[in-house]
Amino acid sequence: MRLNLQLRMGLRVLWKIADFEAMDGQQLYKQAVRIPWEAYVPADGYVSIGSSVRNNTIRNTKFAGLRLKDALVDRIREKKGRRPDTGNDSDKAKLFLYWRDEEVNIYLDTSGVPLSNRGYRVSPGKAPMRENLAAAVLKAARWHPGLSLVNPMCGSGTLSIEAAIQASGRPAGRLRENFGFMHLVGYRPEEFEAIKMELDMGKALVASAPIIATDQDPEAIEAARRNAELAGVADLIEFEVCDFRQTKVPDDPGVVILNPEYGDRMGEEKKLLPVYQAIGDFLKKQCPGYWGYVFTGNRSLGKRIGLKTTRKIEFYNGPIECRLFEYELYSGSRNPR
Repeated sequence: MRLNLQLRMGLRVLWKIADFEAMDGQQLYKQAVRIPWEAYVPADGYVSIGSSVRNNTIRNTKFAGLRLKDALVDRIREKKGRRPDTGNDSDKAKLFLYWRDEEVNIYLDTSGVPLSNRGYRVSPGKAPMRENLAAAVLKAARWHPGLSLVNPMCGSGTLSIEAAIQASGRPAGRLRENFGFMHLVGYRPEEFEAIKMELDMGKALVASAPIIATDQDPEAIEAARRNAELAGVADLIEFEVCDFRQTKVPDDPGVVILNPEYGDRMGEEKKLLPVYQAIGDFLKKQCPGYWGYVFTGNRSLGKRIGLKTTRKIEFYNGPIECRLFEYELYSGSRNPR
């Protein structure tokens, strides 16, 4: 329960309940039917199964999930006289089957819907960054609560909202009303409520350093404001509609992060070239004393920013291989710190 509430970068919390060897689907069934499923899944409940399978005897991963499902329902029917419903809904009890060659690991997915679904993004905007990816970018950057964060090209505001949630000291999953563990045998709501109280879900908002989010699209800023309000951190973020070059950068040192378009369609890369060049000018001229970051899925455009990188950190935004380019920004000649 604590992990599901507090993890910012993870997608799910898996609880391993069994591991064994199986050559094929029949052996999978024979081993899985021995698992005391009645101790985990309610007989009157609902369960779905996810899987990652690489076994030479299995051509269709759905077959492996079906064999596991058969073992579960047969066992519970024998022990309890009835069986749970099964299907594809991932917002109830959920299992995960990991099968490599002969090695089988079976987990309860205690998260259900991925933890990246925080519950505040009602206005996603265009090509939004997932919440857990935004948290990972903030972690990889040199930002921490108490340090100014400037986020031009903010889109629907995910980076600035994740920063504000961290600055508030609140758990990432505070808005979630449903987790997979709530649908397992033994779940006691009073324990969950006690943990939430212990984590002080109602902490007062105190702005320790500016968090500034700008975008030239008024609809994007409106979406970001709505998301921040739902997240309960709108008072911690300064929103403004403007071109990224007009973004106000506080005098105190901090971190500036931009997430420009990647130009993944034919002809778009050429149009975006001046934008990336202008990002380099903005970082050098308007952000001295800051650590600058550009997150992009287009490395060739990233090279046109024209500044020397101190780090290039690899990320994946879904299937897209991306880089977080880091720049130490200083005015004039470089002075040792």
